[in-house]
Amino acid sequence: MFIDRSHLLLHNPPQLNYGIAVTDLDGDGAFELFVAGFSYPNLALKWTDEGFINVMPPELADPRRQSIGVAAGDIDGDGTEELYVLNADTFSGRKRFADRLFDHADGEWVDLFGLPMHQDILNLTTGRSVACVDRFGDGRYGFFVVNYGGPMRLYELDEDGRLDDAAPRSHLDKATGGRSVLALPLVTSRMDIFAGNENGANFLFRNNGDGTFIDVAEELRIHDPIGDARGVAALDANEDGLFDIVCANWEGYHRLFTQSAGSPFTDLASADFRSSTRARTVIAADFDNDGYEEIFFNNMAEPNRLFAQRDSIWRSINIGAALESGGLGTGAAVGDFDGDGRLELIVAHGESARQPLSLYHTPDNGNHWLRVLPQTVYGAPARGAVVTLEAGGRRQIRAIDAGSGYLCQMEPVAHFGLGAVSEVERITVRWLDGTQVTLESPSVDQVLKVEHIETVVP
Repeated sequence: MFIDRSHLLLHNPPQLNYGIAVTDLDGDGAFELFVAGFSYPNLALKWTDEGFINVMPPELADPRRQSIGVAAGDIDGDGTEELYVLNADTFSGRKRFADRLFDHADGEWVDLFGLPMHQDILNLTTGRSVACVDRFGDGRYGFFVVNYGGPMRLYELDEDGRLDDAAPRSHLDKATGGRSVLALPLVTSRMDIFAGNENGANFLFRNNGDGTFIDVAEELRIHDPIGDARGVAALDANEDGLFDIVCANWEGYHRLFTQSAGSPFTDLASADFRSSTRARTVIAADFDNDGYEEIFFNNMAEPNRLFAQRDSIWRSINIGAALESGGLGTGAAVGDFDGDGRLELIVAHGESARQPLSLYHTPDNGNHWLRVLPQTVYGAPARGAVVTLEAGGRRQIRAIDAGSGYLCQMEPVAHFGLGAVSEVERITVRWLDGTQVTLESPSVDQVLKVEHIETVVP
């Protein structure tokens, strides 16, 4: 499947790297890769005609912190995404140094947690993953932090522009061995939250529609109390129009939790799929543009794995150069940075030894594609929005990524492979406030930017 294109990473020093987020760091409309460095500089990799170069502003490089998880989202409604960088200088419990929350204003990046007025709400518990969450569907996001050994946090801006931890009043301030998080319309039409935990049951926080959540993981049989969750990813694994969850368990059975309307989740993982690995990040994406998503398992100190659905069963397929038998995988992300309509896969390594990043691509096979970038009412990426594509007698769905545990966040684009299909019947975008737009007969092999139909009143 994959070919190695790591030579295109023009600045790629061996170091301890962890989470990766895809966002527009410099405001030019193209997405960059933010790579978290653990006691090493964070990297900002931008595509040029020659390859990826590092364009990290000095104030974001932060080489003295132990950066691990990262996510982007528009917290203040200014149309650009802020950046949450989670630091972990201890394994669990209380830590010495707080996280960073970078806001780009007046041409420079400012750490909101560094301001005197926010010193009483710093996150001083070691966390593992972070996602942006729009609990009201109004286009303003908070950052939900999955902590290990302390209460989870949900940082939002209040009416006075001050950071506030909304987790207690949202019923999200549980304490556990938090590892991973997903935020998307999973069991409601609003933004729900799945949190994968270690040494304890997973959480599935259902959005009540009033800004509060309730944990329904055990009720819906997705709690998996014997698992040690790491990477999680969402996809429609059985093509019934509902999102399902892949949950990788560290050195335990991996799960493929599928749901059907009105029923609890069922684990439909095949024997090969569930077999134990030292998994970290999991990614569901259509890498070869054949119209069907593959599932990539990034493993630590053992070969990575790739699965595809064959005869209604998820089977292991040839992963090609991305096998990485000796790779110390910690994080991974996808995006189409060179604009050729095919996804690139970037893998981070570290923890026990310094290693460079890896970059993989798939050969051009002539398959068609369509990419959809929904925007919020403020013009920022609409993370959590759901995009449906109808073509060739099939229906595909994607949720715009808000945070893909473990540690990472994918590009805010719905990427659809089409195979040989050259005509699309329609695209439907549904935002978290229920607003819906349908585009009839869009041309293939293009990127569609879809604005929210309402406008902001000054």
